[in-house]
Amino acid sequence: MPELPEVQSVCASLAPRILGREIRSVAVRRTEVVVGSTTPEAMLVGRRFTAIRRHGKQIALLAGDDALPAICVHLGMTGSLCHRPADDPAVRAAIASPRGGRSKSVKDSGESMEVRHLHALWQLDDGTWLVFRDPRRFGGLWTYPTFADLILERWGELGPDALTARPAELFARLGATGRPLKAALLDQGLLAGLGNIYVDELLHERRLHPLTPANALSASDVKGLVGSMRRLLARAIRAGGSSLRDYVDGEGKSGSFQLTHRVYGRGGEHCRRCRTTLQTLTVGGRTTVACPKCQPGPAGAGNPNGSKQRRR
Repeated sequence: MPELPEVQSVCASLAPRILGREIRSVAVRRTEVVVGSTTPEAMLVGRRFTAIRRHGKQIALLAGDDALPAICVHLGMTGSLCHRPADDPAVRAAIASPRGGRSKSVKDSGESMEVRHLHALWQLDDGTWLVFRDPRRFGGLWTYPTFADLILERWGELGPDALTARPAELFARLGATGRPLKAALLDQGLLAGLGNIYVDELLHERRLHPLTPANALSASDVKGLVGSMRRLLARAIRAGGSSLRDYVDGEGKSGSFQLTHRVYGRGGEHCRRCRTTLQTLTVGGRTTVACPKCQPGPAGAGNPNGSKQRRR
């Protein structure tokens, strides 16, 4: 699932392509990927993109001030939001073909797999397209009457953004739960933006075991955690994020940060810091990799599989 660095890279790559452009038309080929109204007004037709903002792993497309309609985009596991040229063959085929139905196979619909996964397409005034693609459809679009409504109803459920969270605020939030630290950091209601990749990388960098109780960290520990988190996310953003499967930015380019992962996805391999064999465990139902030497486990950490987290 794209995490904060990947979503930030999408926003940064799309901004010079779409901001200031008027939305001439929209084609919603799968209405089930949209929560809320799908009218042209709700989908921003006739307005100009004025801002693209991010909170955690979510994107907001704005076409005016906070009192005008806004769209929230969640990429889910396999989603992408890309700018495509006017003559893109898949886009042309998608616009020319009827909306794909839930019950129709690719063969029955007559569409290629690529065309079938293009769910919402906005045509801009220069003829190019902004395209939402999501093969597994775990992501989606949420339309709101105003950006203020989006913030209140959707982003209001999220914790502070991981790139700007303050140490004192995070210390208070972590101090209120005895869950394993990894499970707490994955909870989007506690801290927005981190997922499996960057929590594993962050905890290894800070030499913290994933099963460490969140409320066992001191204020000094959390201050160091926040500093490392910001630096880690900044490095990942500069690398365009981590491309493991489907992720591409707004121009269709892959990231390269996966080439520098120290622990994520490397269970059974050598730690790049101390050469100890990395161990794989499960925390809150999520596969986790840690170094037993760099990240010694806490005493009495409890059952990692019993921890819970909220997903959004």
